[in-house]
Amino acid sequence: MRIAYVSLQGRGRTDQLIAEVADRLAAQGVRLAGTVQSNHERPDRRKCDMDLRVLPDGPTLRISEDRGDLARGCILDSGALEQAVHEVERRLDGADILIVNKFGKREAEGRGLTPVIAEALHRSLPVLVGVNGLNLAALLSFVEEEIQGLPTNAEAVADWCLAGVVRLPA
Repeated sequence: MRIAYVSLQGRGRTDQLIAEVADRLAAQGVRLAGTVQSNHERPDRRKCDMDLRVLPDGPTLRISEDRGDLARGCILDSGALEQAVHEVERRLDGADILIVNKFGKREAEGRGLTPVIAEALHRSLPVLVGVNGLNLAALLSFVEEEIQGLPTNAEAVADWCLAGVVRLPA
C-alpha cells in the first residue's frame, strides 16, 4: 500500500500545493484521478466559495453553499461533494494515481471520498491526500497501516508520486 499526505498551515495552502503537484504530474503524462480545490474570496462574505475540479479534465463543481454573510459553521454542499465522488469513481479505471485534495470532515465521518481512497488502495494505486491538523488522526485511523507524511514542497511531493506510479500501456 502506498499512501501519503501533505498538510500545510494557512487557509488554502494545502489546496495550492495539491493543485501544483497535479499540474506537474499531468505535464509528465501521469494519468490522474481525484480532486483539486480552489477557493475564491468574496468581498461581501466572511466565507469563501469553494470549487472542486475533478481530475483530469473536470467538471468543476461548486461545493460550498452561499448561506449569507452571517453564516457560521460548515458551508459544504454535501450533494455537490457526492457528485464529485461519483465522477472520481468513474475515472479510477486507467488512472496511475489518486489525488484527494482534502481528507475533511465528511471523510473523517467515513463518507465523502473514503470509499474511493479504499478502492484505489485495493487496486494498488498510489494515493496522495491533503489533510489539516483537525482531521489527521481520523486519516491515520482510517488507513490503519503505514502512511507517509511528505515535505511541503511540490517537487518532493511530485517525486514521491512518480516513484509509485506504474505506467501501463495506454
